[in-house]
Amino acid sequence: MTKEASDMSATAAPAAATAPPKKLPPYKLTSRITHPEDSRIRLGEYEIGGPEFVVMAGPCSVEHDPQMLGTAWDVKVSGAHIIRGGAFKPRSSPYSFQGLAEEGLKMLSKARELTGLAIVTEVMDSTDIDLVESYADILQVGARNSQNFSLLKRLSKARKPVLLKRGLMNTIEEFLCSAEYLLAGGNDRVILCERGIRTFETATRNTLDLSAVLAIKERSHLPVIVDPSHASGRAHYVAPLSRAALAVGADGLMIEVHCSPETALCDGEESLTPQDFRALMGSLQELAPHFGRKISTLKPGAASENPPDSVAASMAAAASAAE
Repeated sequence: MTKEASDMSATAAPAAATAPPKKLPPYKLTSRITHPEDSRIRLGEYEIGGPEFVVMAGPCSVEHDPQMLGTAWDVKVSGAHIIRGGAFKPRSSPYSFQGLAEEGLKMLSKARELTGLAIVTEVMDSTDIDLVESYADILQVGARNSQNFSLLKRLSKARKPVLLKRGLMNTIEEFLCSAEYLLAGGNDRVILCERGIRTFETATRNTLDLSAVLAIKERSHLPVIVDPSHASGRAHYVAPLSRAALAVGADGLMIEVHCSPETALCDGEESLTPQDFRALMGSLQELAPHFGRKISTLKPGAASENPPDSVAASMAAAASAAE
C-alpha cells in the first residue's frame, strides 16, 4: 500500500453505527412501536379512529323510558353516532342514585331499537359482564375501575369492544398499562377516553388534560376520545372543550345530554339540553374538515324531527305526570 493510500485509509470516516432498537415500554401490545398504524374500531357503518369524528351522547343515568327514549331520539336527529347511558352507577355516596341495573339495560335496548344506534354503558363488576354484554355494543370501564385489574382481565375475554376511561390520578403510562391488560388477554378492540384528572383546581369538577390526547397518540395506536362533561362538570364548558378536543386530534367525544337536566338524578349540572347539543353538533360539523375529520351523520332530511307516535305519547304522559 502506498503512503498516500495508507493516509487515506487512516482518515476515512467510520461506518455509521447501527441505531439500537427502541426499548419496548411496559405496554408492549398497546405501544406504537409494535403497531405503528392507527387502530380502527368498527361499529356498524362507522369506525372509531378513522376520519369520522364519532360522538357518543345521552344521559348520565337511565331513569325511565320517556327520558331515555326521548333523549335517544333527540341525540340521533342531532347527529350522534352512539347512545350512552348508565344502568350501573358508581357513586361517591352510598345514598346517591345507583342506577336501575338490568331494567336500565332493557331501556337502553329499547333506545337502540328506536334509533338504530349502538349503545355504550358501564360495567362495574366482573359478575355483571355477561349480563351487560348481552345488551350493550360497547362495554365501558369507568375512571374508578381503570386499575381494577381483575375486572380488566375478565373483560379481555369479552366479545365486545371496551371503552376504557382514564383514572382520576393515572399517569399516561399507568393508563396505557391498564389498556395492556385488555390487549394481553385477547381483546384488541379498545377505545381510550380522557375524562379529566384530579388536581388542586376546584373551579371545575376535574382538569381536562387535552395534552394527554397528543401524548397517547404519540405512544399508542389505540383511538382516543374525550369526555368534556365529566372533565368540567359545567354544561356551559362542554361546547368549547368539545371543539378543542376536535382541534387537538381526538377521535371523538362522549357527551352527557338530558331532556330535562334540572330534574336529572345524576350530573344534571354538566348535561346539555337537546337544543344545546344540536347546536354543538352543527359547529363541530363545520369545523371537522379543517382538521381532517368529518361528521357524516348530519344529513338534511335523513331523520324526522319528530319522534315516533309511541315515543311522543310516552314523553307527553311523563310530562303530564311531572306537573
